[in-house]
Amino acid sequence: MDLSLVIPLYNEEESLPELYRWICKVGEAEKLDFEIVFVNDGSTDNSLPVLKELAAHDSRVKIISFRRNHGKSAGLNVGFAAASGDVVITMDADLQDSPDEIPDLMRMIKEDNFDLVSGWKKKRYDPISKTIPTKFYNWTTRRISKIHLHDFNCGLKAYKNEVIKAINVQGEMHRYIPVLAKNAGFTKIGEKVVQHQARKYGHTKFGLSRFINGPLDLITLSFVSKFSKRPMHFFGLYGTLMMLFGFAAAFYIGAEKLIALQMGHKAPLVTDNAFFYIALATMVIGAQLFLAGFVAELIIRNSARPVEYTVEERINFED
Repeated sequence: MDLSLVIPLYNEEESLPELYRWICKVGEAEKLDFEIVFVNDGSTDNSLPVLKELAAHDSRVKIISFRRNHGKSAGLNVGFAAASGDVVITMDADLQDSPDEIPDLMRMIKEDNFDLVSGWKKKRYDPISKTIPTKFYNWTTRRISKIHLHDFNCGLKAYKNEVIKAINVQGEMHRYIPVLAKNAGFTKIGEKVVQHQARKYGHTKFGLSRFINGPLDLITLSFVSKFSKRPMHFFGLYGTLMMLFGFAAAFYIGAEKLIALQMGHKAPLVTDNAFFYIALATMVIGAQLFLAGFVAELIIRNSARPVEYTVEERINFED
């Protein structure tokens, strides 16, 4: 199969028929062998009945429906697992991503041999309350990840199939799929300016919490990418340094008192020295960090169970 389109959605009943017709128009004009994998993320409107009607008339439409809302990352994760096309393209279901970009994205994957191509909405139809934080977020992500993309969170992306099979998108890591791909060894990451369209139906499903969760996820990803297989190298290093500092400080305080006593001077109590409590605290914290690294090493030796999502229905899938 040439192409799999993975489209997570939540309460987008008005836009789905138009999006489906637009994709079919492009796919048939390009003579593509394609499938559309819609992942219904626990919609509470009529999105699922609309999808079922489309699937009843077109076997290329495949549906995975969650029993409840799990978030965009979960939708992408199960959609990636189900996608079978040589090229996989993701897009949002709100018609703000244009299916007319599909041929160029496919060409960049197949002919230019990119592992991943991320869309760049250079001209956005979003309020300033969204565009300014987005610019800062993208700048920060570029600095930390060393991946030179202008729009990490653009929903319109294209991948080689082996890329999406090698990454695991959990939590809210859909914002950092290029970083996940780079950490998995796929370094040929490109960018394409894409058309951003004003929202035609409904309203955005993402609130202000994304401006808090996004940076926290980036910190987590940055740490996990470096130390997920060797946590003792992080916790053990800083724990050991803090314990050494604490012991050295305690030794200095003790030696200072002994020298004063040896010389016949009146020596203050060790507990009257504020530096003693700093030394004690660093020893305790250092020991805790060291133990945290040791416990983390034990945990990663045991394979964790994969995250499971409550899928209610799967339609038009052979298996």
